[in-house]
Amino acid sequence: MGEAPAFFADSFPNGVDLKSKGHETAICVGSKIYVIGGADQESLSVIGVRIFDKSSGEWINPIVVGTQPKLSNGHSAVLLNGDRILVIKGNSKSDDCFWFLEMGTPFIREQEKTHGNEVVAWSKGVLGNVEKPIVISGPSGVGKGTLISKLMKDFPSMFGFSVSHTTRAPREKEQNGSHYHFSDRSVMERDIKDGKFLEFASVHGNLYGTSVDAVEVVADAGKRCILDIDVQGARSVRASSLDAIFIFISPPSFEELEKRLRARATETEEQIQKRLRNARAELEQGKSSGLFDHTLVNDDLESCYENLKNTLGLTEGVKTARITYPELVDFPVEHLVSKIDQKILINCGAAEYRKASDNMYVLDLSLLKGGAPGRTRGLNLYVTNSSNDRVNGDNQLS
Repeated sequence: MGEAPAFFADSFPNGVDLKSKGHETAICVGSKIYVIGGADQESLSVIGVRIFDKSSGEWINPIVVGTQPKLSNGHSAVLLNGDRILVIKGNSKSDDCFWFLEMGTPFIREQEKTHGNEVVAWSKGVLGNVEKPIVISGPSGVGKGTLISKLMKDFPSMFGFSVSHTTRAPREKEQNGSHYHFSDRSVMERDIKDGKFLEFASVHGNLYGTSVDAVEVVADAGKRCILDIDVQGARSVRASSLDAIFIFISPPSFEELEKRLRARATETEEQIQKRLRNARAELEQGKSSGLFDHTLVNDDLESCYENLKNTLGLTEGVKTARITYPELVDFPVEHLVSKIDQKILINCGAAEYRKASDNMYVLDLSLLKGGAPGRTRGLNLYVTNSSNDRVNGDNQLS
């Protein structure tokens, strides 16, 4: 039987209260105590997580998924809604100090079924929001790639392309990381098991998929992500936590689609027939109620492109995205946190970090979106005067 460390109190309430020793914090959630801090067993450069089960008196080393935060000189922790812990790293800027440790969320429950073990997941907190990603689907040869290329050319600073992974071999002139992330099947299968993919499917005998990170890096750059995926993948994304706009591109007729496929002159007759069989199925699935928000018929490329721009609210006068980056704030090692409803009050306690007006920071979590296996977005950070009893957003940092 394990022994609980001395800094644990036998009765500390579920919520924001915690006891700490050195660079570790402890949060009690039901019968378990989550100890956050110190080096991870597998990597000395990231924050470790251990669990003490009070009912059995045993220590648990959980499987940790997601990008793990790097070690810092100290941190604070707050329990949110019983299924995630907010960790605020000290000696860090506001673009790297907010992290969420998830346990008991739907994603975690699915991972525990897969791994047959206790699982926790890290998700990086990001200030502000981004526009909804765009999922564009349709059968092979319908012109999805051409329409996306035109969007990217006409609105280069507004959109970013989500580069898919595949286990198929590269075609002539295809570049890794640009057209696809070409991957070994064993590597891709392992990453799928670890929850690193938003969607995946076996298409034409090869694995294709969209990694969570491929979508997040586009949003991190302040752009709207475009996902070019098949109907099966679109169905998986629709069932996921990603809030997106779904558009289906349809050919004017099946005969026209076959004509376009043959005009490529890049595949054998057997491959063409396979694609045509899949296309029939995708055209039927594209009619499924509730799957796609919009259907556009590509009978004429320019007309279809104009309809696509109208659907996305684009005009000729709008060529660039309006991006506002939040002001970066340095958080000291010494800080105190408290929780009021969905707001976290962060008091930088060390005298050298106090401003003349004795301000404290407020982190508003009321608009949170996303979570593991991706980022947690929608955080709102602003300054409030501690002498003022009101906690409001008048001094938002943006």
